[in-house]
Amino acid sequence: MSLLLLAASKVLNGSRLRSNRRAHLNQKTRYEERPSAHSPAFKSLLMEWQPDEQGLQQVLQLLKDSQSPNTVTQRAVQQKLEQLNQFPDFNNYLIFVLTRLKTEDEPTRSLSGLILKNNVKAHYQNFPPTVADFIKQECLNSIGDPSPLIRATIGILITTIASKGELQTWPELLPQLCNLLNSEDYNTCEGSFGALQKICEDSSELLDSDALNRPLNIMIPKFLQFFKHCSPKIRSHAIACVNQFIIGRAQALMDNIDTFIESLFALAADEDPEVRKNVCRALVMLLEVRIDRLIPHMHSIIQYMLQRTQDPDENVALEACEFWLTLAEQPICKEMLSGHLMQLIPILVNGMKYSEIDIILLKGDVEEDEAVPDSEQDIKPRFHKSRTVTLQHEGGEGDGGEDDDDDEDDDDDTLSDWNLRKCSAAALDVLANVFRDDLLPHLLPLLKGLLFHPDWVIKESGILVLGAIAEGCMQGMVPYLPELIPHLIQCLCDKKALVRSIACWTLSRYAHWVVSQPPDSYLKPLMTELLNRILDSNKRVQEAACSAFATLEEEACTELVPYLSFILDTLVYAFGKYQHKNLLILYDAIGTLADSVGHHLNQPEYIQKLMPPLIAKWNELKDEDKDLFPLLECLSSVATALQSGFLPYCEPVYQRCVTLVQKTLAQAMMYNQHPDQYEAPDKDFMIVALDLLSGLAEGLGGHVEQLVARSNIMTLLFQCMQDTMPEVRQSSFALLGDLTKACFLHVKPCIAEFMPILGLNLNPEFISVCNNATWAIGEISMQMGAEMQPYVGMVLPHLVEIINRPNTPKTLLENTAITIGRLGYVCPQEVAPQLQHFIRPWCSSLRNIRDNEEKDSAFRGICVMIGVNPAGVVQDFIFFCDAVASWVSPKDDLRDMFYKILHGFKDQVGEENWHQFSEHLLWSTDLLG
Repeated sequence: MSLLLLAASKVLNGSRLRSNRRAHLNQKTRYEERPSAHSPAFKSLLMEWQPDEQGLQQVLQLLKDSQSPNTVTQRAVQQKLEQLNQFPDFNNYLIFVLTRLKTEDEPTRSLSGLILKNNVKAHYQNFPPTVADFIKQECLNSIGDPSPLIRATIGILITTIASKGELQTWPELLPQLCNLLNSEDYNTCEGSFGALQKICEDSSELLDSDALNRPLNIMIPKFLQFFKHCSPKIRSHAIACVNQFIIGRAQALMDNIDTFIESLFALAADEDPEVRKNVCRALVMLLEVRIDRLIPHMHSIIQYMLQRTQDPDENVALEACEFWLTLAEQPICKEMLSGHLMQLIPILVNGMKYSEIDIILLKGDVEEDEAVPDSEQDIKPRFHKSRTVTLQHEGGEGDGGEDDDDDEDDDDDTLSDWNLRKCSAAALDVLANVFRDDLLPHLLPLLKGLLFHPDWVIKESGILVLGAIAEGCMQGMVPYLPELIPHLIQCLCDKKALVRSIACWTLSRYAHWVVSQPPDSYLKPLMTELLNRILDSNKRVQEAACSAFATLEEEACTELVPYLSFILDTLVYAFGKYQHKNLLILYDAIGTLADSVGHHLNQPEYIQKLMPPLIAKWNELKDEDKDLFPLLECLSSVATALQSGFLPYCEPVYQRCVTLVQKTLAQAMMYNQHPDQYEAPDKDFMIVALDLLSGLAEGLGGHVEQLVARSNIMTLLFQCMQDTMPEVRQSSFALLGDLTKACFLHVKPCIAEFMPILGLNLNPEFISVCNNATWAIGEISMQMGAEMQPYVGMVLPHLVEIINRPNTPKTLLENTAITIGRLGYVCPQEVAPQLQHFIRPWCSSLRNIRDNEEKDSAFRGICVMIGVNPAGVVQDFIFFCDAVASWVSPKDDLRDMFYKILHGFKDQVGEENWHQFSEHLLWSTDLLG
């Protein structure tokens, strides 16, 4: 198929991006239908345009040639098209072929329209007015062409012209299309509706704005009339048009909401699947924005959706299944759905089976494919997540703050289209989180039959069910896990690859429980079998096992240390076995292992196993290869874990990172100066390189000093800190903080230039950037000591504002409190006068973090400031006492500082008042002896 025909088929098969449902709410005003701006004389002038016969034959030949499979012919056609685009009336020929040459075959006419659509997209502003007007007029005159293909092509062309800002300058378009809906000719009505539906999808906000005199005031009532049309295609178009305005709460729709809902109910049992699909879609969106109007009918709606989730048409079933996902987010979910769980749960469970088409798409019958090279479209683009500095909490793990995203790997990730299986599983997952263990009486009787079923498709769906409920029903599942986990581990050896892969995913969902048991009971057998699956002969199983093992690593942490040699042997062996896609996932598993076991990896035996294959891959990849991203991320974790063990490998790695940063900055500069000549660089290369440099600085500590001395990293860092992209600044500030800790002598000369930039980035609008800038300021303060004084004024007001903001994420609050404490420690005279403005949120922020050096320096700072300004803490002294009580074992001199402050307060208020005060505290006062 030619490229042009391929493009045509994609557009006409409906692969259009849906417009954003969440349009802005706008006010309502009148919309006047306006007559055409063209005079009859001008119209007749346009009508007189006729193609030159020879030119027309040339264009037709070109269209025929473009359908040739020969690549040389294709290239020649492309060149000819580019030449012809120099002549504006070439576009007249294209519209002429589309709308007038009824003798030509439909694919040729449609292709002519799609080439014109591409020209409109690229060059419409250069069309002479006569050409643009001729195209517009021909579109409206031919919208009712007898051919559905031609009507659809004309609709796409109209939408493309409208999207070029032409809705405002084509005032007759919407009124004419709306008038044509009244035509007795079916084709005219359907063609007009098709065009209107595309305009509603692409321009929903504009249609509800003053810029067009709010045409929706006329359009919505008009559309609603067609819900009763005798043609299912027209009914479907009408609902689809109105649906575009639900999420944006368009005023014209809100004014007609009851009529809309009544009309939807009237179509509930429509025989046409497309109509039923659009009815379900409307109800799902109404559930989100106008639940108040649905509540009186909720019982009937739920019954209807139970039927539709089992609809014979899978597209209808999928739209209906979305209802349960949306309902689970509503506060009324539990109350409304409790009585229907007995019906709903079996329906969702049934929907979680692979369909025959899924199995074909997933090559479910192919067991051994490890030797088949990956095709590039199998490999999804990866996006690097910049480094965010976090603190340690009571629970043991660092808090990922607001940037944490749910890293649960999808159970069948490569089947990336959203389908009934995935939607049913997601619905069961969210409902398990709503109903918790109350779900289990409806589920457990089904589960046993599924998990031990002889048909592998049913057995596989049972394992998926078990994984989907893991988070919500964990407590109720615990009594069954001693029996279920061994069964799942056994399923890792199943002869069907899809069973083995889903067992990997489900076991990863129970990894927390596995790790909480004695290691020999479940951890060791699970780890052993997962490592076997990492070396599976099926690529899908390799991927699922690698992801599951990464989850297990995060849960088990140092529990894995006794098995490190065995684990590394397996992961390193996989390097030689894996195709492209899974190699990228393998990097993640190795990086996660390094994060989880930390310095325990720094053993000569382990380094000798791990580093040679990593460095071999590192040397294979070119600077512009995006496979560097996951490898750099992996090496960053490895460098941090190995510490001095990474020294033999650090120099070439360091130099390449600096080169990547330098190259990207140079490309960005050239692009900014000459955007027409140069491409914009992919800044992810720079971000990942900065993060690996951070890992090196953190891992190598003082050993990084010589590398920094021999490079221009500080100059490059100055530029990165001012980059327009927040993620670049975020990683820059992380590196600045790490270099400050590792080799401050190279940072110090730059402080006067760096501090104003840090101050400007104390903006919570970019939370992660602000977080890292705050942390870096705290690290710099500890190194600068009293020399920090000139810079207190440029950062302290921002920090005080941040710590007092409502809804500030926990990580940012904690880092802000630490930095304020450190600033107060080195410059108490400058910071202490502000004490009463931040002491209460400061104490609340730091009461949950574990004892560590950062907490130590911050509390020393607060004690010094209380010494300078005791009045600043008096009103909130109980909060200070509560924060002090969060210490498990402060150093002796810090304990003395607490002792003096508490004693001073006790002496000041007197014994009786102190006794009353201390009764309100929930902590022991043993600091007072």
